[in-house]
Amino acid sequence: MRVLVAEDEETLAELVATGLRRAGFAVDTVYSGDAALAYLGLHDYDVVVLDRDLPRVHGDDVARRLVAGGSRTKILMLTASGTTEDRVEGLDLGADDYVSKPFEFPELVSRVRALRRRGARPVPPQLERHGIRLDSVRRTATRDGRELDLSPKEFTVLQLLLEADGAAVGAEELLERAWDANAGSSPGSPLRPGRESPHPGAVDVCMGKLRAELGEPALIRTVQGVGYAL
Repeated sequence: MRVLVAEDEETLAELVATGLRRAGFAVDTVYSGDAALAYLGLHDYDVVVLDRDLPRVHGDDVARRLVAGGSRTKILMLTASGTTEDRVEGLDLGADDYVSKPFEFPELVSRVRALRRRGARPVPPQLERHGIRLDSVRRTATRDGRELDLSPKEFTVLQLLLEADGAAVGAEELLERAWDANAGSSPGSPLRPGRESPHPGAVDVCMGKLRAELGEPALIRTVQGVGYAL
């Protein structure tokens, strides 16, 4: 899943993004409302973690535009105020969930996951195919009982292939759903709309590592001109 973190406190934004990436999400960060709108127009995000008090374009206006445009992106609104009135106001704007600062990070991750499930085709927490067993909750994967040592990116790619249930998944779809716009840049560097996207060659490299970890006999096949299938 792909998440946009829109938070003007840059240190907090990067801490949230780093934690969400460790939980297996592809995450982009922006620090203003106009940048949030630009990124939301460029990419198909599952969830936006949206601070209400954003500069240049207020977070409330970002939420309004998403709702008015019929976006399927779920909105998790952040605020420094925890009053009932503030929460009701945020939900009335179209937010799908609401978290007050300061917050416990495990709760934030859980709420992001819950929002993604609301808008997506239901996927069982455990996926199995050809001796591979993947647990998306515990973030573990095995092949014929042997534990697989996968990076977060490799785990996500394997999950996408398993979810496809034998159908081919294109490199562009893998890039969109498993990589973020921060791929290949230095940690904490600000993102800008129009930055060059990760190259499809990144998928080839990841796929090579995933194939090596899965071992023999080979399970991932390349479908010429289409993508990859398990």
